[in-house]
Amino acid sequence: MQVIDVMPPLQAKQVSKTPVVLALGFFDGVHRGHQAVIKTAKKEADRLGLKLAVMTFNIHPAVIYRGVPAESVQYLSTIDRKTALMADLGVDLLYYFHFTPAFAKLAPQLFVDQVLVGLNAQVVVAGFDYTYGKRDVATMARLPAYAKGRFSVITVPAALDEGEKISSTRIRQALDRGDVDLANELLGYTYQTSGVVVHGEARGRTLGFPTANIEAPSSERIPGIGIYAVRMWVRGAWVDGMASVGRNVTFGAGRPVTVEINLFDFADDIYDEPVQVQWVHYLRGEVKFDGASGLIAQLNQDQRDAQQVLEGAVR
Repeated sequence: MQVIDVMPPLQAKQVSKTPVVLALGFFDGVHRGHQAVIKTAKKEADRLGLKLAVMTFNIHPAVIYRGVPAESVQYLSTIDRKTALMADLGVDLLYYFHFTPAFAKLAPQLFVDQVLVGLNAQVVVAGFDYTYGKRDVATMARLPAYAKGRFSVITVPAALDEGEKISSTRIRQALDRGDVDLANELLGYTYQTSGVVVHGEARGRTLGFPTANIEAPSSERIPGIGIYAVRMWVRGAWVDGMASVGRNVTFGAGRPVTVEINLFDFADDIYDEPVQVQWVHYLRGEVKFDGASGLIAQLNQDQRDAQQVLEGAVR
């Protein structure tokens, strides 16, 4: 897969010399609804013998449209993660357009003329609610008129789960309340974050449950406070474990939220190493114990519960 970084305006050298089927969307999380759009475009590309291209953005449009501070946005998929997911779906060309204020102000017709036609699209595919400007005029229903016969349009209907639309917002809400099971169902894969192993208070070692303290990028969305069954990618392999997202309330009030992972059957020194974490299942909420003995008993139970979950989970 070729990844093209576009600082508008689009340059001729960045455009495929042959026509493409072009899928549109921000695709945060590349969830099942997004996958339906990309798979529809892939099927059409294969039918026509064309390359599949995806156009997305380097930042969430809300940063420009609503003035949301860029540093405060937490993504379901970073650019690296989104790129990997797109490659898995068979995308040939992945365009990351820089969503600048000037680009955001493009009138719908100019967006079509400069971007969609500019990318040599023969077919454009997007979800039913995709917009490319003001919502009342830049709709999928109006796109064929703007196309003026230069490309065809395929609109993909909403993907539903339990009768409700699958959306990035719904997934974020599930993660925030710790419901990684629902988030994973809506995503169609196990939610994953990245980080680096840093030094902590080393209290877990004294309890018999040494932990890797994970410093995650501020741009990634960590599940809400609780205890989870997880897998961690470290040194080229997935290792089963359990994670605590919380404030370690047993040892005092007002503590910061940390991510600590106890790995099963693993004792290597991995300080400063990059890792990936798969959030498989929510086990329980954070509990304040009267002392270390009660916490240790609960950790033993958590380990048994996590191992049972992970044994039956898809790898």
